[in-house]
Amino acid sequence: MKKLSIISVLVMSVIVWSCSDVRRSPGKTYMPDMGYSRALETYAPYDTLAKQGIKYNRLPVAGTIKRNELLPFPLTADKAGDTANYIAAMQIANPLPALNAVQMKEAERLYLVNCGICHGTALDGNGPLYNGGNGPYAAAPAKLVGQAKYENMPEGQMMYSVTYGRGQMGSYASQLSTTQRWMIIHYVKSKQGGGKQQPAAKAAPADSAAAVKDPGTGPGTGPQSTADTTKK
Repeated sequence: MKKLSIISVLVMSVIVWSCSDVRRSPGKTYMPDMGYSRALETYAPYDTLAKQGIKYNRLPVAGTIKRNELLPFPLTADKAGDTANYIAAMQIANPLPALNAVQMKEAERLYLVNCGICHGTALDGNGPLYNGGNGPYAAAPAKLVGQAKYENMPEGQMMYSVTYGRGQMGSYASQLSTTQRWMIIHYVKSKQGGGKQQPAAKAAPADSAAAVKDPGTGPGTGPQSTADTTKK
């Protein structure tokens, strides 16, 4: 009888202990970052994430664009040896309407900062890197003004070249936003053909006017947070 009582007490103790809401061991979590998400405030600095073991590449989510920004260039880069999309780019018109004086001044600034070092301030292909053959770059850059090939190049092909790179020129997609690249093309075209401003595209997207109102934002002009992106 005494033995049975002892067993009963032990069983009851185990049951009471098991029903307790106090966990004496948290157990093991296979993927703690999935089980316990770490909150991050908008615009918070990211310099401490690496120290916490959080891997973050700071790139926007695929398929998102910055608020009031134009849609990305619709064609992808051609594979090596292929020119299908480069040729197809001839049919793409500049979605931005003709720039006013203030916008054209900003487009000129963007050109001088990003393009003038090679193509020259006068768009004559004689920038500081070439410097009449005496600069550090031996190959003469394209003459955007005064060379028939580039005078007659459609805006879409220019955009393809600036976006993905062409020949010796690399891509400027990381330095310039879509809007800024189209603005620079407006500026280049305004200097070609005797300096006559090209007419705006007839079927410009509805958001093109809004996008050009704030040309100073985007890559190369200031910080850009992924929190400012919106799904289209």
